[in-house]
Amino acid sequence: MQQPAIPFTRKDFGDDFLWGVTISAFQNEGAFLEDGKGPSIWDTFTNRKGKIKDKSHAQVACDFYTRYTQDILLAKLLGFSVFRFSLSWSRIMPKGTGAVNQAGIDFYHRVIDACLELGLEPYVTLYHWDLPQALEHKGGWCHRGVVFAFEEFTRICIREYGNKVRNWIILNEPFGFTALGYMLGVHAPGKFGLSYFLPAVHHAVLAQSGAARVIREEQRNANIGTTFSCSHIIPYTSNEPDLYAAKRADALFNRLFIEPSLGLGYPVDDFPLLKRIERRYALWRDWDKMPFDYDFIGIQNYFPLVVKYNAFMPVIKISEVKPRYRNVPVTSLGWEINGDGLYQVLKKFAAYEGVKKLIVTEGGAAFPDIPDHDGRIHDTDRIQYFQEYLSGVLKAKREGVPVDGYFAWTLTDNFEWAEGYRARFGLVHINFDTQQRIIKDSGYWFKEFLKEG
Repeated sequence: MQQPAIPFTRKDFGDDFLWGVTISAFQNEGAFLEDGKGPSIWDTFTNRKGKIKDKSHAQVACDFYTRYTQDILLAKLLGFSVFRFSLSWSRIMPKGTGAVNQAGIDFYHRVIDACLELGLEPYVTLYHWDLPQALEHKGGWCHRGVVFAFEEFTRICIREYGNKVRNWIILNEPFGFTALGYMLGVHAPGKFGLSYFLPAVHHAVLAQSGAARVIREEQRNANIGTTFSCSHIIPYTSNEPDLYAAKRADALFNRLFIEPSLGLGYPVDDFPLLKRIERRYALWRDWDKMPFDYDFIGIQNYFPLVVKYNAFMPVIKISEVKPRYRNVPVTSLGWEINGDGLYQVLKKFAAYEGVKKLIVTEGGAAFPDIPDHDGRIHDTDRIQYFQEYLSGVLKAKREGVPVDGYFAWTLTDNFEWAEGYRARFGLVHINFDTQQRIIKDSGYWFKEFLKEG
């Protein structure tokens, strides 16, 4: 059942609460091989037949590479104070290591300068899924060398931009890119099986903390965080098998990356299969390298998961009970709309000792937006979505959860990974034939909301 939104204004969140909007390099930039950029795993993946549902690619995408000034102005116009974007690793280092592409370096200087000139605080994500293809040829996230390559990339970025950028996000949703790309094969690089997934998880954990230490070494006053995808896990029944399934799902979907980041190790008690990481891929000195004292943790929650035990499901023994079987409101992707799930996730992560601050670094919904006869997009469902989820944030904040910001996903419609362009999350509509931007009603809602007080 959809949760009723509680009435609120911007003032209720406090004067220091951060309001931001988020994009990513691969999904927005286009210019896929311009000015010396090397190919990423997603450039390769989109060329494989049948991998993208609408048979599209991101060679042009939103053309942010040439239209960045226009889009950053839109973020400012809508009232946001934070602009979160990611750096394309292969635009800066076409082969992932070694030679640096000056044109790529210069592009992000221009983006950062545009933000600062407009009074937008840049939050820069170092890795948002677009690994250089040259590193994938060497094994990608399954190969320990990626840890050292990522530290090298991080050091170059901090030395270039650290005098302008204080806020750094290390990895975007490591469970997302390891599970979808290295276990299920539905995202780049399209690998399938535990023999890929488990080493990818471990190397992502090591790369995350290693890069964070590089930032702290190079920029003492940096504000360092990383982001996790999370879902409130709900057992389908109160029967013991379903409760067992919920514990396993929680260990896999929520605890797999946060706990080693806090020095707690992998959640092997509730998901014993993870012991294989310790036996096969971890070196004895890794345990001291996995934790880092982050300044904030990014939370990205879109939907809860209702799960039940399934003895026939290989390895995980869990099945999701899809929303369509439960008569609950959903987005166009079939994701359940439930702001209480975000509230529950914020409470869960705040309970960890060592978590100082939480920021919702992504939140949003896809709906089938079509311009009306007046040229406007009346996306009432998206407005209601934000009202419900922000209600969950405010409820948690009022209960003492240290949640200090909310970044909307996303500024403009973009390339939504394996969904292509059919899933529209933007506050701004894009006609991908003409690149025309049209602010949706949800964008205007944020503009009015953020003007209050």
